[in-house]
Amino acid sequence: MIRPKVFLHGVPDTPALWGPVISHLGLSDEVIHTPALPGFGTELPDDFACTKEDYVSWFLDTVAALHEQHGPVDVVGHDWGAIITARAVSLRPDLFATWTISNAAPHVDYEWHRMAKMWQTPVLGELIQMLTQPKALARALKEQGLPSDLARHEAAAYDGRMKRAILKLYRSAKNVSREWAPEVDQMHDRGLVFWGERDPYVPHWVGTDFAKRTGARIVSIPDAAHWSIVEKSEQLAAELKTLWAEV
Repeated sequence: MIRPKVFLHGVPDTPALWGPVISHLGLSDEVIHTPALPGFGTELPDDFACTKEDYVSWFLDTVAALHEQHGPVDVVGHDWGAIITARAVSLRPDLFATWTISNAAPHVDYEWHRMAKMWQTPVLGELIQMLTQPKALARALKEQGLPSDLARHEAAAYDGRMKRAILKLYRSAKNVSREWAPEVDQMHDRGLVFWGERDPYVPHWVGTDFAKRTGARIVSIPDAAHWSIVEKSEQLAAELKTLWAEV
């Protein structure tokens, strides 16, 4: 039996982000699971406040349901999906056979990037979200490495519900690195850190330090940026196959 493969996207994305790497894996649809973060093209569950704790609890419930049926899963997370993945593995390592994160991680010395800080600021964050239009977002995503069709898809999904969810998530996470970094030591070492070195949001040293601390293998890509999972999707697929085969 092939272990379930769970792919968790970040901000401001949707599960469509995983299309390129999944196309290189050659796995059946039954094995692939690409849950959408609540509020990111999906309805919000009752009493879901879009805090970082809410998203981790939701993800752990999602993985636990798969684990009950199939055993430990292989998880791959990017951006906020990577942060949530790291937290989930640190809390419930038994649920995960392997883990992979890309271009984000809880690190005690990391300071939020400029846009995150603006989102975290009341009124200013709402104004920025109101002024962010699909065409401009699509253009920005394309400039940062996404293919035109995928950039347009992600930008079209950037609706009012997602914008509100992003503001609530980031405002709950002003101190996420300091709060969650101590439990990183509870993660097992069956992991992979896949990092685009030209990331303007999360510097390369965050990834290298995280890999060193967890004992995971790191793959650093000099000519890729934040969306390295798309820019180097074929390379990521090859690295995932190697990791999964080792366990």
